[in-house]
Amino acid sequence: MFYCITGKVVHYEEGRLVVSAGGVGYDLLVSNNALTRLGRLGLECTVYTVLSVTQDDVRLFGFYSKEEKNMFQKLTSVSGVGGKMALQILSSADVSTLAVAIVSGDTATISKVKGIGKKTAERIVLELREQMNEAVAASGAVSDSFAQPEQNGGVASDAISALVSLGISKTDAYTAVAAAMKKTDKLEQIITLALRSFDR
Repeated sequence: MFYCITGKVVHYEEGRLVVSAGGVGYDLLVSNNALTRLGRLGLECTVYTVLSVTQDDVRLFGFYSKEEKNMFQKLTSVSGVGGKMALQILSSADVSTLAVAIVSGDTATISKVKGIGKKTAERIVLELREQMNEAVAASGAVSDSFAQPEQNGGVASDAISALVSLGISKTDAYTAVAAAMKKTDKLEQIITLALRSFDR
């Protein structure tokens, strides 16, 4: 219903951001990472949103980027992970760190989040890794020069998988990863650099 809201920050506190747009103050639940980027009074900003309606509650979640929003939607698609838990995960690690943890099967990083047990972390990695692979498969095979394990250990393919799963087109992901790989060969740094190139 609400894709994004563009307006002025009129209030913020831990976990919340209020953005005034068109005479309406939108009360948004946000991650610590979103609050760090957007929590300044008077700041004109665009906040990407997800409206959650349940039998007992209506909540509007806010995100500093399309990628953070997409990661939130991925996390809440996992059985047993609700909006609050997803925000807690996004508060504990940035999008690139989470993407790396998922594509590399690193459950330890996710299980460090307060309230996330080992089984939940394993379920998140298992389900989202599968989704990432399906997203890449649906968008077409990765270029042969990028997919050769003897050339890069599959790092480029993993990076592209992570970016595509966050809603970035395969072409844009390929270009961003290719540029990032000129600077580093480490997966987390490649994803971080690639995501920075999409910062709006």
